[in-house]
Amino acid sequence: MAKKVVIDPGHGGEDPGASANGIVEKDYTLKISQYMADRLTDLGIENALTRDSDVTLDSTTRPKTAQSLFGTGSDVILVSNHINAGGGDGAEVIYALRNSDTLSSKIASEFIKSGQNVRKYYQRRLPSNSSKDYYYIIRETPNNESIIVEYGFLDSTGDDVNQLKNNWKELAEAVVRALADYIGVTYYPPEGMEGNYYTVKAGDTLYAIANMYGISVDELKAANNLTSNTLSIGEVLIIPEIAQEETPDENIYIVKSGDTLYSIAGKYGMTVNELKSLNNLTSDVLSIGQQLIVNAGNAATLDTYTVKSGDTLYSIANKYGLSVSELKSLNNLTSDLLSIGQILNVSNSGATTTPSTPSNTYTVKSGDSLYSIARRYGVTVDALKSANGKTSNLLSIGEVLVIPTTTTGTRTYTVKSGDSLWKIATNYGVSVNALKQANGLTSDLLSIGQVLVIP
Repeated sequence: MAKKVVIDPGHGGEDPGASANGIVEKDYTLKISQYMADRLTDLGIENALTRDSDVTLDSTTRPKTAQSLFGTGSDVILVSNHINAGGGDGAEVIYALRNSDTLSSKIASEFIKSGQNVRKYYQRRLPSNSSKDYYYIIRETPNNESIIVEYGFLDSTGDDVNQLKNNWKELAEAVVRALADYIGVTYYPPEGMEGNYYTVKAGDTLYAIANMYGISVDELKAANNLTSNTLSIGEVLIIPEIAQEETPDENIYIVKSGDTLYSIAGKYGMTVNELKSLNNLTSDVLSIGQQLIVNAGNAATLDTYTVKSGDTLYSIANKYGLSVSELKSLNNLTSDLLSIGQILNVSNSGATTTPSTPSNTYTVKSGDSLYSIARRYGVTVDALKSANGKTSNLLSIGEVLVIPTTTTGTRTYTVKSGDSLWKIATNYGVSVNALKQANGLTSDLLSIGQVLVIP
């Protein structure tokens, strides 16, 4: 029986939890939990949230809500997300007296890989009855495999405050990796992070993987907290980045979290259409790390790209608005292998070939879902289903999907953490009602990664 995951954002509503240094626990646990829910969905792991907005759940309601989602069986994993306080530093994981430490130890290991130190993973007993768990969320969810994850201390004098504010997604991703490994589901990293991870395959060795990415075995082991050379098939390794000096180019802008075409165009005194035309963009979807030309007189600057450690054809193609097929065609590549220092053509300027069908299609791979594919191409699931005449969400490995293009002039926006309908509507100069009507929304709730049509 496939395991299901209940994600519990700690505190909420009238109960803010702890707060310090601009961090309010209930807000961070919610966005960590929403991110985790989206990623588990991407990986095909059934999950549900005890709350998806700022509502109050008392000590009686919360465990009942948790067990109402998937039941009281041992096939349910409950992850209750929290931020610690008390002046310490590092993550903690608490697991139930009824369970082993296997999952908790995996989470601790993945935290270390992500750069967060771990204080401990442990069990805690109720002083008045040592046969019971101390924490009610564990004690009152019998039979479920219940854990509490403390991501760090919001009043830390160490690096936790910075970790929580700037790297909370990486910390949440660490828990996602541990859950995927524990449940036995193939893990793949989120869009934009493909070059930072490697999944071990049969026949791999540390030497071969290190050589592939132009790093030493010691660097690879240190990044993954490995004490031996033994690898397991399916194990996910973090590939450390090698610092390289790059000459800043005032004609190039690198997309950061929170950027939109509108904000970038405004910064450089351009219209959105001018920015899209200059970069051959056909949609409004941007990727973190994507390089945009912001000076028409220097459009040739991005004609070539030098391969760095951790690059993949997908990450490079995505950065320059190309499909992998187009990038391979531009460079006469017959395989997906790259070499550090290799120079690739990344501009279609001067090309005589017309775009081929593969640039508008996608071949389904293991672990794909309609949601993850739709999110990747900035379309809705319904649009993807409609373009392919699908009446269900079932996919087959090797199936070729047609990727629909948005109608000329149609603007879209991909929801990010912290967004609200009011904020998005204000940014685009439309009303909340118009935004809801254009997207068939009946409530104000949004999901990270959701694609909205801007009227």
